[in-house]
Amino acid sequence: MPERRWNGLVWLWLSAVVIALDLLSKWVAESSLGLYQQVPVIDGLFSFTLAYNPGAAFSFLSDAGGWQRWFFITIAVGVSVMLLVWLSRLHRDKWLEAAALALILGGALGNLYDRIVHGHVVDFILVHWQQSWFFPAFNIADSAITVGAVLLIADMFWPGQGKAKA
Repeated sequence: MPERRWNGLVWLWLSAVVIALDLLSKWVAESSLGLYQQVPVIDGLFSFTLAYNPGAAFSFLSDAGGWQRWFFITIAVGVSVMLLVWLSRLHRDKWLEAAALALILGGALGNLYDRIVHGHVVDFILVHWQQSWFFPAFNIADSAITVGAVLLIADMFWPGQGKAKA
């Protein structure tokens, strides 16, 4: 009997977890926060707040008039297809690379859902210093994309570290 060939697609469970956590957390944020209302978690450093972003990272193109919604949807679909193909061609031993790609895919699909359904991305995590410096609000999907990108870069610099031991 031939050995069953597992590939990176077995990591799609991680993408599904990211999507579920992202959508659930956005629903909770929209259900319990008023627009731009700050609820301190760590006073002067970290708050929850509800914000809508029709643009991309750091509100890039947020005031572009509406065409950017379809532009970012197209990019997200294209990137998601590319990530699925990449995962399908990835050997099962490359677990760090596969986990990184699955995190990025889950984040991309979480934000894609928002763009398709709402026309904007729901953000609710606010990191700031006192009330004088604010990092742009973000969400679980953005966090997963960032962590996935960092893991992917780490895997590129230390390629032997992300392989399963035989």
